[in-house]
Amino acid sequence: MNTRMRRAAVAVAATAMALSLAACGSAAESDENKDSSDSAAAEKGDAIKVGLLLPENQNARYEKFDKPLIEKKVKELTNNKGEVVYANAKQDTTLQSQQVDTMITNKVDVLIVDAVDSKAIAGSINKAKSQDIPVVAYDRLAEGPIDAYTSFDNVTVGKTQGEALLEALGDKAKDGQIVMMNGASTDPNAAQFKEGAHAVLDGKVNIGREYDTKEWKPENANSNMQAAISALGKDKIIGVYSANDGMASGVITALKRAGIADIPVTGQDAELAGVQRIIAGEQYMSVYKSYPQEATVAAEMAVALAKGESLDSIAKEKVDSATTKGIPTVLIPVVSLTKDNIKETVVKEGYYTLDEICSGNYKAACDKIGLK
Repeated sequence: MNTRMRRAAVAVAATAMALSLAACGSAAESDENKDSSDSAAAEKGDAIKVGLLLPENQNARYEKFDKPLIEKKVKELTNNKGEVVYANAKQDTTLQSQQVDTMITNKVDVLIVDAVDSKAIAGSINKAKSQDIPVVAYDRLAEGPIDAYTSFDNVTVGKTQGEALLEALGDKAKDGQIVMMNGASTDPNAAQFKEGAHAVLDGKVNIGREYDTKEWKPENANSNMQAAISALGKDKIIGVYSANDGMASGVITALKRAGIADIPVTGQDAELAGVQRIIAGEQYMSVYKSYPQEATVAAEMAVALAKGESLDSIAKEKVDSATTKGIPTVLIPVVSLTKDNIKETVVKEGYYTLDEICSGNYKAACDKIGLK
């Protein structure tokens, strides 16, 4: 901004000295404001305020993992002086916009935003930027002038799910039809999961029905699956691509109600209920994503931005959104989670203990697959 003002001042100077002086005065004032802002950030030191906005509470991960992990890392990075102000939008775009406004009013130093709707949030991000509040897009690539982004390689997630489904179907991949239960059309991640899945599945399976599931809700996935069963016939369905574990629960409920058993269903997020369904043989796989890694990166980005520091040592990649080019980015790798690697993934990284996984009715299932 200052560069443009200086250029404008030089151009005006060719025709009007008075305007030149005025423009130079404006540039100097702008430089002074920037210096003042940098100075204020330096004076604040570790006593920063991080606004954390998560999109919904249907998926267990946000409250169980993301929020506490980010809070913990911010504390570690700020000698326990940093504060995280939290809000959950409960899948409501309007509510999330209001929450951003509240964060701005409360003068947070930086925002971490996991958008309910990646396009709708752009106006709120513009508001934050107008108040010199940097924004980290978390888990979903929000539109607007964001400063940094961290997530998982979402196309790879979809490919991982598709490959697992093909593996489970084996040489029967074209003996019937599969149903694709994609995520919400308002979520850019859902489009990338779908892209990755189609890249693997197209031409190798028959896709009988495909749905974009409103708000990712299990009950909507359940309704969609009932419609698919009615349209295709229960004897024709040989597998289900489900984009996450929550929807997989709705899908499996519909399958059980229709008397359909022993067909592979995919998932994502490694929710406890999803892991238990995998052990019980109701769900074939999930996608294990290291939320500790993602949360750590988000906290590191947020603290650095709040302090006016460079992201060069944190973000080695850059991505483009529909509105912003060259966004500093960190993408976290993913793993296909099946009954064969539960111990090496979710247990090893402390997601769940074996006692949690193998509780109640699941103990026998754990014993059967040697999970002890």
